[in-house]
Amino acid sequence: MKKQFLLLGTILVGSFVILSMTIIKPSQQDPWEVPTKYQKMKNPYVNVIDDEKIGRILYSKHCKSCHGTKGKGDGKKAETLDTPVGDFTNASFKDQTDGSLYYKTFIGRDDMPSFKKKIQDEEEQWLIINYVKGL
Repeated sequence: MKKQFLLLGTILVGSFVILSMTIIKPSQQDPWEVPTKYQKMKNPYVNVIDDEKIGRILYSKHCKSCHGTKGKGDGKKAETLDTPVGDFTNASFKDQTDGSLYYKTFIGRDDMPSFKKKIQDEEEQWLIINYVKGL
């Protein structure tokens, strides 16, 4: 009887260890590495005035549900995701280059989808970057 409890205990502990390892994804702990090519990428629309509010409209359509109205990472879908949602209002976000933000937005990773196929117009891609940098 003791052997059965010992075996059951070992199985439960082993199962707990395996389960805990699968819950914590490595990508949640690893920094998001951006290739140098993208870090150095220049925003050709950095000084464009978005009179038509294209950046805001596209943000509302594609980003707001996770990142929230004001970009704080508190959108309606944020709590359902496995990875933390970026806060566009904090200093660590604002210190990133436009090219790094482009990479993260249009290449994506884990719960952050790639928008390269959804938003193919280059100017529109950069207008979203300009918009989020202004939040």
